[in-house]
Amino acid sequence: MESGEASRFLAAEAVCAEKRMERCIALVDCNNFFVSCERVFRPDLEGRPVVVLSSNDGCVISRSNEAKALGIGMGVPWFKVSSVPKNREVIVFSSNFPLYSDLSNRVKRLLSVFSPVHEEYSVDESFLDMTGQTDVLKQAFAIRETVWREVGIPVCVGIGPTKTLAKLANFVAKKHPVSGGVFTCDTLDMVRKRELLSGIPAGEVWGIGRRLSRTLAGMGIGNAAQLHDADIRMMRAQFGVTMERLILELRGVSCLDITQVRPPRRQILSSRSFGVRITRLDDLENAMAFHAAHVGKQLRQEKLVAGMVQVFLETDPFRLDKPQYHPCFCMPFAEPTDSTAEISRYAMHGLRRIYRNGHEYRKGGLCVSELSSADSGCSDLFSVGGEKRKRIDEIMDTINARFGDGTLRLSQDDRLSRRWMPKKEKASPRYTTSWDDLPECGEPAN
Repeated sequence: MESGEASRFLAAEAVCAEKRMERCIALVDCNNFFVSCERVFRPDLEGRPVVVLSSNDGCVISRSNEAKALGIGMGVPWFKVSSVPKNREVIVFSSNFPLYSDLSNRVKRLLSVFSPVHEEYSVDESFLDMTGQTDVLKQAFAIRETVWREVGIPVCVGIGPTKTLAKLANFVAKKHPVSGGVFTCDTLDMVRKRELLSGIPAGEVWGIGRRLSRTLAGMGIGNAAQLHDADIRMMRAQFGVTMERLILELRGVSCLDITQVRPPRRQILSSRSFGVRITRLDDLENAMAFHAAHVGKQLRQEKLVAGMVQVFLETDPFRLDKPQYHPCFCMPFAEPTDSTAEISRYAMHGLRRIYRNGHEYRKGGLCVSELSSADSGCSDLFSVGGEKRKRIDEIMDTINARFGDGTLRLSQDDRLSRRWMPKKEKASPRYTTSWDDLPECGEPAN
């Protein structure tokens, strides 16, 4: 680090030490989010071990505390643990992402009431800037109560002068029930802060992954306190500026702003692992039409157009006894588009170029890139049918929004022919996104 830059950071750190309450950031994190979403409509599951599985019912992606107590790890293939006798009482759900997304949006709308400056970090986490608010601790408990009362999702709140310390505070709030689901670093003196950081493994610090934590352990850095005390110049030289900022954040110097405006998308991807191995071209065409509809809808919702489409297929790399083939094909559109029909037309052309008979495909999808604003006005003067396609998409979107996705769709997107769809043998109803799955008053959800 240059001497001038080092002086600037040290001065900023000194100011932060003197005026600790100038910056106050809260991280609100939903507890075991996917499992909690399932429990909203199934209160009978409280206190019972519950897991949610990934696409095709493959791996564990969410666990209740009771399932964690049984030793069920995150990301483990379910078939490896389902046969263990102690796991036979575990309640299993296939992933229900429409439900999870809707409940996530409801939680984040509530959080916006507590702070006008907030960042949606992930589907179950949000940063809130609480700077200048009175009695932030009371506000944090109000957040927990409000989200639980209005949505039924339990959350924990961590508070600190930086995003990294807010993350660690949230970790403490989750691990220690005596905290009541809320913990703040702002009121800690240096001695208590050091005790806190000494008890947190370095791997739990935001941005320190499993591989990096092993490297740090080899350097004698095993907990957050040791990382806090590390030589910042040496760490920057070895790991780069990201590590420098992380250490400064641990020391209370805010280096990461709350991002209210999402950076512009670079691409939109839609893909699925197939529920069965697919060999026929018409099944693959059905899958591509489904993905084209999904991507087209997302482009229009975000007022974007795409200039390029890529189609890809995959065989199963674990089946070494089968021939392997992992093709992809990229094509530029004649002009940037958000039309489902146009995306599908190009996708079908690309699919036929890469398809080979005799292979068992386990996954396929498409990706659009070179995204730009739909209002940029860059269109081909010689194109025909653009306004007609736009009107068709508007009508389809309106009808599908009213009567449900897929009410109007392309002819190749035939629901009855979706042999490729991922397995969802234990999916719960789409309680909040489908009229057909709306629970009736007085009847328990199944």
